[in-house]
Amino acid sequence: MHLDVEDLSDRIDILKGDITVLEVDMIVNAAHKSLLGGGGVDGAIHRAAGPGLVAECRALGGCPTGEVRLTGGHNLRARYIVHAVGPIYQDGRQGEPDLLRSCYEGALRLAEQHEVQAIAFPCISTGAYGYPKEEASQIAVETVVNWLTEHKAPRQVIFCCFEPIDAKLYRKRLDAIFPSGD
Repeated sequence: MHLDVEDLSDRIDILKGDITVLEVDMIVNAAHKSLLGGGGVDGAIHRAAGPGLVAECRALGGCPTGEVRLTGGHNLRARYIVHAVGPIYQDGRQGEPDLLRSCYEGALRLAEQHEVQAIAFPCISTGAYGYPKEEASQIAVETVVNWLTEHKAPRQVIFCCFEPIDAKLYRKRLDAIFPSGD
């Protein structure tokens, strides 16, 4: 299956806000490799999901950079949480782009396998891990658009940005792909 890029614009949204309150089937956590919580979105998701999430994550035994792991949503509205361990940015020549891309692809693969209709992504690796926001947004948007041209699921992808600057960067990337024609 191959969809025309113009057919995808209604399948991708950008929201500014708190990913933990979204009513979607699956949210993605920008996780630490231990999977036991941390700062930023990782800490917020763990706090909102409750202690059952830590117990489930502890049983997984961690996750290597560039890979993903799946847990239940626990106290969140989402049924599932995908824990994506993004790269710590060094200089962009240590495989960081491929590792970041792999996080998005892994989450989308799990969404398809679990017949998820809607998935929400945070800005993976752009906080404490220091990935430049412009480059990270480009990788995220291109990876999602490429996936959606070849796959029917998920039906809806949301980039949930906590900071206004992030939402602006994602909007700029999407507008370049899907010009409004105004």
